[in-house]
Amino acid sequence: MTTSRLSIDLDALKANWRALDAKSAADVESSAVVKANGYGLGAPRVAQALAEAGARRFFVAAAEEGLAVRQALGPGAQICVFGGHGKGDAAILEQADLVPMLNSVEQYRRHRQALPGAAFGIQLDSGMNRLGLEPADWAALRDEALAAGPELVMSHLACADEPDHPMNRQQLEAFRSMVAGVEVPCSLAATGGILLGADYHFQLTRPGCGMYGGLPFADAQPVAYLDLPVIQTRRVEPGEAVGYGNTWVAERPSLIATVAAGYADGLHRIMGPKTLTYAGETPCPIVGRISMDLITVDVTDAAEVPDYLSLLNDKQGVDDLAENAGTIGYEILTSLGARYARHYRG
Repeated sequence: MTTSRLSIDLDALKANWRALDAKSAADVESSAVVKANGYGLGAPRVAQALAEAGARRFFVAAAEEGLAVRQALGPGAQICVFGGHGKGDAAILEQADLVPMLNSVEQYRRHRQALPGAAFGIQLDSGMNRLGLEPADWAALRDEALAAGPELVMSHLACADEPDHPMNRQQLEAFRSMVAGVEVPCSLAATGGILLGADYHFQLTRPGCGMYGGLPFADAQPVAYLDLPVIQTRRVEPGEAVGYGNTWVAERPSLIATVAAGYADGLHRIMGPKTLTYAGETPCPIVGRISMDLITVDVTDAAEVPDYLSLLNDKQGVDDLAENAGTIGYEILTSLGARYARHYRG
C-alpha cells in the first residue's frame, strides 16, 4: 500500500474541546468550528465526536459544508454558516436547516425574502474589516433585525493569538457597544479569544484550531498523526546527489528512503530542510526537495527501516511543521491531502 496514513485521535479531540469549554463559566456555551472539512480531518466524523463530547452548535464556512455536517449529525444540532446567505444558497439552507450568519444589509434582505420564517444570526464587524455589518449599517438595521429574532449575534477577533495586542481590547469595546441591550446570545471568542479570559466569552465561544491540537492552545493534546509509506530504499555514496536540483549531496555513505507523499498532499516544499521524520524513536531528516508525490529521507541512523516513517506524532506536531514552513498550524491542518487514508481511533 502506497497511501499515507492520517490517524485522527477522536478522544484527544474531545478532551481538547472539554478543556477549552472548562475555561469559560458554566453558563457560557461552547460550540465547535468544523469548517474546512473539520480542519482537514473529516468534518462528519469530527462533528459526530464533538457532539458526543457535548457540543450542540457547530460552525461551517459555507452552506455546502453545512449540508455535509447535517447529514452526519442528523436533526437537532444547530449548524451556523459564517459566510451567511449567498446568492443561490436558499435551497441548501432550507434543506439542511442551516443558520446563516448574515453579514450585510443585502444578505439580511435576501434571507428574509427567500426564507422569511427561517432562523438566522447576525455577524458584526468590530474592526477586522472582513465580514459583518459595520456600525452604521447595524445601527440602521438593528431594531428590525432584533425584532425578527436572531439566534446569535457575533463578531471575530483579528489578533487574539497575540494576547497583549491592543486590537483585542479595541474590538472588545466596539463589540460591547454594538450589542448593548441585545438579549439574544452573543459571541466574540474563538480559541484565542477563549484564552484571553472571561471578558471575551459573552454567552457563546467558538473553539476551533485548539480542538485539533494547534496553537494558540499550547496545552492541546495532539490529534493528527501522519505516517508516510516507504516505497523504496537505496544506497548513495559520498558526493552523490538526491532529488531535484541536486540540493542535497551525501557527505557519508547513506541509506535513502523514498516515501509516498509530497506537496500535493499538503507537505509544503519549503518545510523540507528543517523537517524530520521518525523511525520509532530515531529522527530521520528529509533530504533533497519535497516533490509533488515523493519525499526522500536519510534513514542511515535507523536500526531498521520501517514500512512507514512518522511525520506527525507526539514529538513533531502541526505547529512544528508550520514553523518549518514559515506558516501557521491552521494551514498545515487544512492542507492535509485528500489522498491520505484517514483512520479514526477513540
